[in-house]
Amino acid sequence: MNTESAPSITYLLSPEEIEAARTPAGGWKRDQLAAWGVPWPPPKGWKDELAERWKAARPTGPPAPSPTPDPDDFAQDTLDFG
Repeated sequence: MNTESAPSITYLLSPEEIEAARTPAGGWKRDQLAAWGVPWPPPKGWKDELAERWKAARPTGPPAPSPTPDPDDFAQDTLDFG
């Protein structure tokens, strides 16, 4: 989408969220698009742009490892200041 001809799209949506917002008739409501920052009438390529921005904001590569649990013999000192 050409950003010169359209206001910026501000909300990052997954492709699934975009599709889930369709009306029973298969389109999108003007107020829904406005909430996402998409102008009316929606410019050509608006869905692709939203999807690309969502993909670009996601980290690449494998997910971060889970924190490792403390070993069974781990003892934390408790301090008594009273």
